[in-house]
Amino acid sequence: MNSEKKTLPLWKRKLYEIIFEAETFYGRLFDEILLVLIGVSILLVTLESIPDLRAAYGIWFHYAEWAITLLFLAEYILRIACSPRPLQYMKSFLGIIDLMAILPSFVALLVPGIQALVVIRAIRILRIYRILKLYRYIKEGKMLMVALRASFRKIFIFMIFVLILVIILGSLMYVVEGGQNGFYTIPNSIYWAIITLTTVGYGDIVPVSGLGKFIASFIMLLGYSIIAIPTGIVSAEMIRGRNQEEQVRQCEACGDTGHEQRALFCKNCGQQL
Repeated sequence: MNSEKKTLPLWKRKLYEIIFEAETFYGRLFDEILLVLIGVSILLVTLESIPDLRAAYGIWFHYAEWAITLLFLAEYILRIACSPRPLQYMKSFLGIIDLMAILPSFVALLVPGIQALVVIRAIRILRIYRILKLYRYIKEGKMLMVALRASFRKIFIFMIFVLILVIILGSLMYVVEGGQNGFYTIPNSIYWAIITLTTVGYGDIVPVSGLGKFIASFIMLLGYSIIAIPTGIVSAEMIRGRNQEEQVRQCEACGDTGHEQRALFCKNCGQQL
């Protein structure tokens, strides 16, 4: 991208640095203003959903929303104008999110009767990832994504196990309760097993028999131990990734490894890292 950026005219290069990068003062300022606009937009969506506030200040919400939408539209056009590959940006994930930030308002204006779709503009909150990825959070974000990818198969197997478990427990409760007390069908019983195992416990279906209460108590206790497993899997992968990263960091002078990421000097020879 850097080589392609050099081929752009000077004004496009300057605009690219401000809009897409954050190393300069104006680039950081642009991202901070964008972050404020996103926050205000989400706040407007939230407040507009309250009937009393919508009735009293609906017209002001409307004006403020259109002002923010037009600013997002101008920003989207500028991103396309200064991008070395406009089509690639428009088809990218962040490009689609940028488009979704402005599209609902115009669709609701052009097609009467679907104003409810304007609520989709809450998707603007996803644009915060654009700002965060340009700041110091990029390393932590990459570490989390690597850990999630490494954990996918283990979590998938775990979810299959949980699915089999709730089917067995739900079917068992259907038999124990004799198809009564809300356990009228096996799907209903499986639904009860899921909300009990996850410790949600809506209380809309409750076992009455002594054996049913015993099984329910067992499932509740089991849920507390099971629910922590995905967290442990991801945490283990994050620790493993961090340890590997620290082991790779090597002193050029003496070749010693195992330095912490924040270390400035080699722990063996004192050479600056």
